[in-house]
Parts: sequence; structure tokens; C-alpha cells
Amino acid sequence: MTTLEQGRDTRTRILAAARELFAERGYAATSLADIAAAVGLTKTAVAYHFHPKDKLAAELIAPCADEMLDLLGADFPDRRAFVTALVAFTVRHRAVIRLVMEDLGGADDAPPGSPGEAIRTFRDEIFAKLAGPDPSPDTRLRGWAVLGALQWGVVQTMDLPEERVLPTLTAAALAI
Repeated sequence: MTTLEQGRDTRTRILAAARELFAERGYAATSLADIAAAVGLTKTAVAYHFHPKDKLAAELIAPCADEMLDLLGADFPDRRAFVTALVAFTVRHRAVIRLVMEDLGGADDAPPGSPGEAIRTFRDEIFAKLAGPDPSPDTRLRGWAVLGALQWGVVQTMDLPEERVLPTLTAAALAI
């Protein structure tokens, strides 16, 4: 194995460990030292690849964000089709959803250019697809209820297999 291949393998192992630890403990409660211990490296070795820790989170979030853009740009025949696709996306990326949950609470007050602003933008676009333009109070409530169910539904069931979470969460979201 070449040095370049070893570096890629190390980065891959670090990303996998970080994804798992962030999903389990949350971003703030996971240190670079925790990630290093999980991979069998020193904190300095992890920091060499990902410093500051935000770079690690950004690399984990990027594929999810790209897929979210595709989801938001797609045309769906009706609300049911969009909700079904949104639930599948949320379950598939629940480790990342868990990672960003810590930032969701502050998204409304996030400054321009911050990760919180990006999260707010995604959240608002999803809501717009769920509720449509100029929603009634009941439609607004249903839209926010779906978002809340998805956020907490995936975060609090990290220990359950995806194939168990997906049908139940889909049924719940469609019932709202």
C-alpha cells in the first residue's frame, strides 16, 4: 500500500469512527481524542487530517447536503411522494441528522455564512415543500409536526436497524 493509499484509508477510518461517535454522543460531546482512540491513532494524527473538528463534520455532512439539494430540486407528483422520499432520506442519513440536531435549535439566530444558516435554509425549503405557499394554520402545524417527527424519530432510534425505522416513521409522517 502506498503512502497516499494509507492516508486515504486513515481518513476513511477517521470519518467512519467520527460518524459513529457523533451519532452516538453528539458532536459537542465527542472530542478528537475520542475519535483517535476509536481508530487507534493519536489525537495529533487525527488533527493532521481534520483540524479543526469542524472540517471533520463538514466532510461528513457534504454528501448528505448534496443529496438534500437533489431532493429539494426534484418534482414530486404530490405531498405523499415528497414525504415518503423525505423520510427515506432522513433515515438513510440519520447519523448526520443527529450531528446537526445540536445546531437546529440555534438555526433561527445563526449569522450569515454559518453552518446554522445552511441548516435553516434546508429546513425552510423542506417546510415549504411540505406546507406549500401561503399555508393555512393547520397545514403549517402539520408541516412542522412532520419535521419534528423526523428529527426526533431518527435521533432517538439510532440503535434500531434502518429497515425497522423506515416503514414506521414513513407511516407516522404520512399520518400527520
